Amino acid sequence: MLEFGEVAIRATDIAKSGGCQPAEAWNEAVSAVFPHSKSLQDKSCPRATFLGLCEDGLVVGIPAGSYTRSRDNKAYALTAVECLNANPRLSDVGPDALWKKVMAGQEKAHNSQMDVVLTLWKRGLIARSCHRR
Repeated sequence: MLEFGEVAIRATDIAKSGGCQPAEAWNEAVSAVFPHSKSLQDKSCPRATFLGLCEDGLVVGIPAGSYTRSRDNKAYALTAVECLNANPRLSDVGPDALWKKVMAGQEKAHNSQMDVVLTLWKRGLIARSCHRR
């Protein structure tokens, strides 16, 4: 669902201009994009993906910090950024194809994580290097 990419852009702008924490910025942005859908507002995978990128200081303009307890979604996001850094052309393959690359043969359904990563990447809002902790 590409709307979660829009949520990530809005959350980044809110966090950078409003001085609030990334989680608060995400909540504000997701409420604006999905004002009539509590289930989409509460969707955890794209949120944890965004917060995982922020946590490692990969979202331009947002300082690294402690923002999420999600290990899996953060790991998916970091792996996706590593793949994009290694081959920027992957940004043109779409979220499903990038997800397959990230999962490296493991069968698991994509849940909007790559929409967040790809949208931020294409807008130049992901730092172009990734160093795992």
